[in-house]
Amino acid sequence: MNKNIVSNYSKLKAPLFLFPIFLLIIIVLFLHRNDALSVNGYVQIQKDNFLFINHHLAQYPNLQLNLTQLGDALILLSFLSIFIVYAPKIWEAVISGLLVSVLFSSSLKSMFGIPRPGELLDNNSFTIIGRKMSGFSSCPSGHSITIFTVLTVLLFAFMPQKLKHKIIWSLFIVITGLILAFTRVGVGAHYPIDVITGSIIGYISGLAGIFISREYRAWAWSSNKKYYLFFIVLFLICSVILVTRIVNERLVIFYLSLTSLVISLYKTISVYAKNIKK
Repeated sequence: MNKNIVSNYSKLKAPLFLFPIFLLIIIVLFLHRNDALSVNGYVQIQKDNFLFINHHLAQYPNLQLNLTQLGDALILLSFLSIFIVYAPKIWEAVISGLLVSVLFSSSLKSMFGIPRPGELLDNNSFTIIGRKMSGFSSCPSGHSITIFTVLTVLLFAFMPQKLKHKIIWSLFIVITGLILAFTRVGVGAHYPIDVITGSIIGYISGLAGIFISREYRAWAWSSNKKYYLFFIVLFLICSVILVTRIVNERLVIFYLSLTSLVISLYKTISVYAKNIKK
């Protein structure tokens, strides 16, 4: 599996960055044309769409609250933890991509300073699911960036060879990503453009992660079985955190992510133990 992933990554070219950059330019031009580059203009131009999407998605509060947790790196990476054993190249790209995404997210949130819906809008006019998000860090959506960073890495890792299958696989990843990303609107935490922008930036971050992992071997040690003890300890710590969250919130997604993490922990310990005996 790892060899196929390395082969898929080796085929990627720099022009793949052009399309998402073009989309970001389109968004900026759209906002400029509608006099929405100011904070007030940005909020007002999408207020109606926000209320419409929030109203319809919030009719499924448990689903929205569970799915939106996948924008949390701890939860999402728990489901990918098994790849440490079977496809470490994915983890190399994911780690690099998430580091890039953190730089994008923190710098852009600070630069734009857009108030979240819960900060500016009448809280009785829309539905807030879970903890109320306030402050001035609405754009871009950090959860959306995380989701698309990871999904982009998976998109190209398992890209099929036939064109028809490539299209189907790509559509599946994009639609899945958008469903997960728009839960941020459903829970009342972000405006639609926050989510769309975050998704595009996540795609760029994921691509950057792949290129970085391909050119630099900073995380190559992760595939060395003698370093599995690090991941064993990491998985144990993450398991404790998940148990704490289960006690406090009891969300289904936490049980599923914990189950995935425990399976990965068992497999990692088994491989590490066998390597020690050699």
